[in-house]
Amino acid sequence: MKKYLVAAAGVVAAAVIAAPSAVGASTETVAKPSTAPLPRPATAPAPSTAPLPKSVTVPAAAPTRIRTVRSGERVDAGLGYTVWLTEDGKHWAGPDGYENFRSVVDGNIDRSQPGVSHQSEGSEAGTFHSGLFYGTRKAGRVELTDAEGHRTVATLLALPGHPDWGVWYARTGAGPKSSGLGVALYDRAGKLLAELPAMEY
Repeated sequence: MKKYLVAAAGVVAAAVIAAPSAVGASTETVAKPSTAPLPRPATAPAPSTAPLPKSVTVPAAAPTRIRTVRSGERVDAGLGYTVWLTEDGKHWAGPDGYENFRSVVDGNIDRSQPGVSHQSEGSEAGTFHSGLFYGTRKAGRVELTDAEGHRTVATLLALPGHPDWGVWYARTGAGPKSSGLGVALYDRAGKLLAELPAMEY
């Protein structure tokens, strides 16, 4: 009798040990995530890495934010130059400390229509360009373009109250690329308002 009880106990123990193993194997198989890639929709176009054709038109540059400054507020324009505005016009001074002035009220510019002016001074460190933009309350940006088509976007300054004039300034490197620059004034939509042809100096 004892032999039969021992044998039966051994069979039951073996069944209990085997049961968790079988359950564990089944659970692992069901819970394992699928790593097979999802099929790509048939209508999805493949990304193109080919270069754009030369006929593609590059969008116009975004408008330049006009910085509002107080009357007489000095602005560091780089290369040792300082620019400031007063009610009667544009002021600037170079590294030598000598002050210059360009009036907007002496009758030398016609503020009844859009226009732009240009003054420049250079050294081995680079060339400082500045001028007035006037005759519009919709100025978007001023750009300088050299003979090779390189463009430099200027910084714009204006007094409070959205006046119909302001000051722009920019810096270019020394040498031939600073010579023969054209200046253009655009509105906020990218429309050309006024331009000065390139001039050698």
